[in-house]
Amino acid sequence: MPTARPTVLLVDDEPSILELGRMYLEAAQFLVHTAPDGASALNQVRTQHPDLVVLDLMLPDVDGWEVCRRIRQESNLPIIMLTARSEDVDKIVGLELGADDYVTKPFNPRELVARIRAVLRRAVAPLGPAMPAIQWGDLTLAPDRREATVGDRVLQLRAREFDLLQCLLEHRELALSRDQLLSQVWGYDYGGETRTVDVHVAALRKELAGSQVEIETVWGIGYKLIGPRTP
Repeated sequence: MPTARPTVLLVDDEPSILELGRMYLEAAQFLVHTAPDGASALNQVRTQHPDLVVLDLMLPDVDGWEVCRRIRQESNLPIIMLTARSEDVDKIVGLELGADDYVTKPFNPRELVARIRAVLRRAVAPLGPAMPAIQWGDLTLAPDRREATVGDRVLQLRAREFDLLQCLLEHRELALSRDQLLSQVWGYDYGGETRTVDVHVAALRKELAGSQVEIETVWGIGYKLIGPRTP
């Protein structure tokens, strides 16, 4: 459980990035650890137990993709990736490996702080009253257990995929724009970075394959969850 002052591990091989990030994050009341390469980042994750990792992709020795992969093998620690490249493929690969968000260099430090706060809010959202399971067709979603099943098959969903499925299910058969999904699921205005939604929808579609429900693309708008048709 994060402390009153959440700890952020900032991983980058550029000293100027580390210094700038530390300055802004400490001003925003975060505790900050830094690592200049992938190997030391993995070591600090295991020994310092940060609440969130800001992870550069282009690192010496162990690159950011591999660091993300290894972290995901052990925990659901929130990860925000830093990339100096603008190509969608870098962002998509990072998201598919389990990153929660990404920021493209050069970045606005205030935006990075806002992204960190948004990711942590989702990660430590307080438990409210017990929520009943939601069932539609052969899909059952249990919010309290963070579990979704199709028939007897438990879906293998990352945290953000579960949140997205819950949002679509709560608004079933309503078309939601990518911006609406970003706001409700990610809790932050991504300023048009809607490819994030597409990547997570693709992952959900694979898990829902063979189910009575499916995610339909609404061209020019976004997505909606459709279910079994009544005769």
